[in-house]
This record gives sequence, structure tokens and C-alpha cells, in this order.
Amino acid sequence: MIVVTTIKVYSGGVASGDSFQLSGGSLSKPSKEKLVPQSTSDRQTRPWWTAIVSGMASYIDAAAIVSFGTAMVLYQSAIGLTPGEIGLASGGLTFGIAFGAIFGGRLGDRFGRRPIFTITMVLIIGSTIALALAGSFPVIISSAVVLGIATGADLPVSLSTISEAASDENRGKLIGFSHLLWASGIIVCSFLSAGVASMGRLGAQILFVHITVVAALVLVGRLTIPESATWLTARNERRRGVATVRADRASIKDLLSVSYRTPFLGLLGFYALTNLAANTGGQFGSYLLVNAGGVDLQTATLIGLPFIPLGIVGALWFMKIADSSKRFTYFTVGAICWVVSQLVYAVFGISLATAIVAGLVGLVGTTFAFEGIMKVWTQEQFPTLLRTTAQGTIIAIARLFAAALATVTPLLVALSPNLFYLFLAIVIAVGCGLAWKVFRTRDGHNEFNSETQDETVSVL
Repeated sequence: MIVVTTIKVYSGGVASGDSFQLSGGSLSKPSKEKLVPQSTSDRQTRPWWTAIVSGMASYIDAAAIVSFGTAMVLYQSAIGLTPGEIGLASGGLTFGIAFGAIFGGRLGDRFGRRPIFTITMVLIIGSTIALALAGSFPVIISSAVVLGIATGADLPVSLSTISEAASDENRGKLIGFSHLLWASGIIVCSFLSAGVASMGRLGAQILFVHITVVAALVLVGRLTIPESATWLTARNERRRGVATVRADRASIKDLLSVSYRTPFLGLLGFYALTNLAANTGGQFGSYLLVNAGGVDLQTATLIGLPFIPLGIVGALWFMKIADSSKRFTYFTVGAICWVVSQLVYAVFGISLATAIVAGLVGLVGTTFAFEGIMKVWTQEQFPTLLRTTAQGTIIAIARLFAAALATVTPLLVALSPNLFYLFLAIVIAVGCGLAWKVFRTRDGHNEFNSETQDETVSVL
């Protein structure tokens, strides 16, 4: 008689230790399979509700960055902040986001999605209240660092929560929806900033209270979402010593293993390099038009308004194709358009006309060959206990690269605007080229499918 022990891995739990007796040419099973509970709650996860609530992390991230910049200008006269103090506070926010993304991602893989994004919401509420009541620079910079850490830590955890609640049919769409919420945060806070610009200290307080209220509502909504069943299954497998991909791949060094090194480094290079151009446009768009293009400030600030509805259309379009086989073709077209948009400035200089042309062409690039597809690929390429670690590391390093370039951007533009944009065109080409080389063959790879396949181990 031969005894065969099987271990089966399911999407919702683990059945292990089943013994079959092989006798007389047939298998008999003496006992019923026992499943490890996948969650402390049997509530069924609602993918779209999870995407809305968790995706608001992207909204808050954008809102914090946009609101903080305007608020510091208002506090400059209300509290007496110096330019140096404003720079330090802004740097504290930026580096806090990078720091939070690295450690928040790792903690989300170690201790679960739900506790981390609950803690981050509490920290966001507390830090924005402190910023609204701040009367001195020490309070502002310490609160800015906490706000940055909390928003940075929340982002990778929220994306994993969304992807693990989704299916292969709507995962890209739901991740794309979080990017739409990120754009909404920029739009809402840009209009809100314009409305409170003349209110002094009260205006800054309104900006921070807006984030406080949104974070409080998101916290309440997140309490209705159970822990990720995928993460719970991986944790249970690891505790029981069950040999599965999602249970075994949990160490940071696994990101550089043969299985994950290529997509990790490819995504890291892709996002870090392309984000240099995106951050330059967002942070220095008006500055470059005024100082290098001779455009007046009012026109420079209004030029982006027509692109808002186009950006929303682009985000919806991306959601439509994010789960289809066409997305890599869209990525390729988008990459070409994005390089061309920077070459418009490099060849024809900075002016109102080139800004419009480059903006239209570049919108195709940022829609299909930037953050949206990076988030989708990252969620698909890494196993459960590495997913937020990888996402957080990629986001953090990209933010640090952008912060470093931002410190010297005005000097580089003063030397030669044309050469500066040629540099950005080359950087985008290299970044997109890395992604194209890696995902030309890996675009169809999906760790969610690998993790849910049955694994059978036979012991004679």
C-alpha cells in the first residue's frame, strides 16, 4: 500500500495533509478536506467599493502635495515663514512620502493591509489638524514629515488592497480608477486653492481641513473592508510551513532573485526616469513658461485648464483597455508620443504654442505609458507577500530622483532650456525602452494566476 499526501492551494484557502490510500489500483480518501479560514470575517469583498475607498489614498496623496504648496505661501505672511523654512517644510513632505512608501509597503506585507492603512489614515487626520492649527515653523515641519510618511505608506498598501479584491477581468480597470482619483485630487485642490488664495491663514486652514474631512470619511469606509483574503491565505501558508510561491517569497532579497529581478529593476528604471519629466511639468510648468518662454503668469496658470477634461477622458480610456491584450500596443504608442512631446520643446523652444502642442501629445504618453500601467504591472508581477514592498520601493525611489532633479532644474533651464528638454526626452526614451524590453514578453504574466493554481506534492 502506498500513502500519497497532497497539498492543494486554492484562491480562498489551503487544504493540506489529505492522505489517500492506494490499494487495488484505486485511491480512497479517508477524511474530508479541511480548509484554513481565509479571513476573520466571512463578508464578501466588494471590488468597486474597495477600489473607491482604498483608491482615495491616491486622492489624498495628490491633495496633500497640491494643498501644502499653496498653504505654505499663505503661511508665509500669516506666520512669517522664511523662504528657507518653506523649502525645508516642502522637502520634509517629499522625503516623508518617499520614506513612508518604502516602510509602509514592507509593513503592509508583514502585518497586513488593513492595520497599516487604518494607522496611516489616523496619522493623516492628526497631522492635517496640526497643520491647520500651526503657529510656528517647528510644528509645521514636524507635521509635514508625518503627513508625508502617512500618505507615502498608504499608497502601496491601498493599491495591493484593490488588486487583491479584484479579478483578472477588472484588476487593471480598478487600479486605473485609483489613478483617476489621483487626478481628481489635483483638480479639486487646484480649484480650492484658487478660491482661498486671498483668505490668508484661513485659506490655508481650509485646505488642510478639507484633507482632514476626506481622510476621516475614508477611515470610516475602510473599517467596512475586511483584510485581504489573498494576504491572509499567504500568511496562513507561511505559518503552517506550506510550500507555495506566495508563502515562500516574502523576503526583501527575493525582489532581486531570478524570478523577480527583471520586472523589479525594469519597473524601477521605468518609473524613476519617466517621473522626472512628469514631476518637472507639474512642479515647474508655470515657472518654465514665464522664465524661459516669456508667457505672463496668468496665462501660464490658465493654460492647463483645457487639459483637465482631456485628462479625465484619457483616464477613462485607460480603464477601458487596462485589462485587454491591447494595452501593450497602447503603451508603445504612448511612449513614442511622450518622447516627441519633450522634443517639441527641445527643437522649437518654450512658448505658448509649443506648450499646447507638447501638452496634447504628451497627454497620450502620460495616459498610456506612465503611472497607470506601472501600477498595473507592479500588482501583477509580484507575489502577495512582496507586492506592497515592491510597489513602495518603486514609488519611493522615483520620488527621491524627482526631488534631486528639482533642486537643480532652475539652474539647468537657465543654462539652456532646449538642452534641458532634450535631456528629458532621452530620459523618457530610456525609461520607456526598459519597460518595453521587459514587458514585451512579460505583459501577460500574472502572479495572481500562479498563486491560485493547485500544487500537489506526492510523498511515497
